Amino acid sequence: MSATRLARRLRQESGAGLSPSQQSALAVVANHGPLTLGALAEHERVAPPSITKVVTKLEADGLVVRSPDPGDRRVCRVAISPHGDALLEESRRRKTAWLAGRISELGSDRQRRLADALDVLDELIS
Repeated sequence: MSATRLARRLRQESGAGLSPSQQSALAVVANHGPLTLGALAEHERVAPPSITKVVTKLEADGLVVRSPDPGDRRVCRVAISPHGDALLEESRRRKTAWLAGRISELGSDRQRRLADALDVLDELIS
């Protein structure tokens, strides 16, 4: 529950104005793109029609661009636009600043405990 609440709070602090699914898809495209819609749907673990709606909204907002695949013109690839890259960077900066501020308010003992807990969480997800 704590991890979920923290993730929700960080999304709120991002100031991106995107839904969680839009923000997640944009980050995946930034980190792994250009991607086909099918590959993006797989990354996000959603059905292709769902990712098509997300990408359509991101494209309408100028955050991603679609282009035909050079090897197969029936397939399109999604890439992050400069505007999307800037929005994602600002979002990350805001979230990092908020979290760093909150952590700095903790005493050294609690900061150490948090660092130890993060090591355990890293083990769980690897």
